[in-house]
Amino acid sequence: MSLLVDAFGREVEYLRLSVTDRCDFRCVYCMTEDPCFLPREAVLNLEELAWIAQAFTELGVTKIRLTGGEPLVRTDCDELVKLLGKLPGLKDLSMTTNGSRLTKFAKPMFDAGLKRLNISLDTLNPKLFTQLTRNGKLERVVEGIDAAIAAGFKHIKINAVILKQQNDHEVLDLVEFCRNRALDIAFIEEMPLGEMDERKQARHCSSDEVKAIINTRYPLALSNKRTGGPARYYTMADSPVHIGFISPHSHNFCHECNRVRVTVEGQLLLCLGNEHSIDLKSIVREFPGDIERLKTTILQGIHYKPKQHEFDKNGVQILRFMNATGG
Repeated sequence: MSLLVDAFGREVEYLRLSVTDRCDFRCVYCMTEDPCFLPREAVLNLEELAWIAQAFTELGVTKIRLTGGEPLVRTDCDELVKLLGKLPGLKDLSMTTNGSRLTKFAKPMFDAGLKRLNISLDTLNPKLFTQLTRNGKLERVVEGIDAAIAAGFKHIKINAVILKQQNDHEVLDLVEFCRNRALDIAFIEEMPLGEMDERKQARHCSSDEVKAIINTRYPLALSNKRTGGPARYYTMADSPVHIGFISPHSHNFCHECNRVRVTVEGQLLLCLGNEHSIDLKSIVREFPGDIERLKTTILQGIHYKPKQHEFDKNGVQILRFMNATGG
């Protein structure tokens, strides 16, 4: 049982830990075309990240997902995986990645102890892929996905953000891609984080709209699959693949939220849709080795976790971009 219980009785068992704000892509829903990254001294080092993770696991967190930016631009990420893999009580260690570096790092990460991967893939059209990521190459990501399968990962999920009049015509193509490789997929509604010119166009595509498209070919049945995250999963009659929907706009999942985030600056974010945060980096650096003080700060901070987020698809309430938030 987790000791991290918020003011609404929700147990926090899941930490998303950002290891970098840097990325080799510039996805249109994640950051500006010319982002300003943090100076290296502002970023938590390997030992600080591991120490914060230890504090959370000692308080009852059983699941940690490494996020970015793009985690694999950090060359010591496999060393962090090894450190976290030794934490007592940690049952699930996973990573969200754009897949561009998996041909090189999938096997080392698997060997270091990483259990699961979430890989972002929004389109199977090479030209559109470069347009949405601003500089990415589709073939590198597909090769990375296949490298992860070859490395031995048994739990791989594709994440796709669907935008109207951009990639909404590819929903069934993405489903077929995952069916052919026996990969689960989650379709995600765009989250209004960070002010961007691109978001001024009406491009929001709801989970219900995506589900309706899939139902034209594969009738979906609600599944009892749960991963501890916000996705609601469905199955198809002729495939083991699960299709998930993450719907921060249309189907609020806050009542059972069991997660918090720590940014690479050491800010404890209690809600994706809320600016309030707790500074853990100052504790880590001013009182090195004092894990009880760090745990006390986390325990006190959990009580500020809000009841729910309030996203408005027509406006932006959160000024930080997704790469600075941690996926």
